[in-house]
Amino acid sequence: MLTHLSPLIAATAQWLTRAYPASGGALAEALCEVQARQAVTVAALLRYPTRTDAALVAMAGPGGSSRLDWVTGADTAAGADTADTAWRTWVDEVVASWAACLLTDPELARLAVTAVTEATEPAGTPLEYRRLLEPGDRDWQAAALLRHPDLLAPVAGLHHAHLVARLGPDQALIA
Repeated sequence: MLTHLSPLIAATAQWLTRAYPASGGALAEALCEVQARQAVTVAALLRYPTRTDAALVAMAGPGGSSRLDWVTGADTAAGADTADTAWRTWVDEVVASWAACLLTDPELARLAVTAVTEATEPAGTPLEYRRLLEPGDRDWQAAALLRHPDLLAPVAGLHHAHLVARLGPDQALIA
């Protein structure tokens, strides 16, 4: 299933790291990207929980980054280089919003990872989401913008209620 979602995950994580870039060099960029990819992967697995869901989004496409660009004020210029903008068609707005929620709310991230690992890991071996769930000092420094609740609020707010609903009725207290 992750194979079907890999273009969506890559593009959405790239959008997040371009909208909220790391500061501090190549190591910071790598740490920021890992955190974004982990959050986007969890969000994508929640959004598209079955092989059929993943295949359908792979066939139809996720919708692109236009609204996200508008919300964050990062609208692409008219006539921009097609090679630089083609990947944006694979950005999933809901997945980006859910990932933003996970990056800024540790409890919501824990609940989401638990939901994903229970659904996808029949042998009980959870996927590695340490940098999302337990970021170290370097992780926090590298992803200061990516994890800043005020900066991510416009993106996280787009579909926060849907994420809380997806995680179950008991999660209404989080909202």
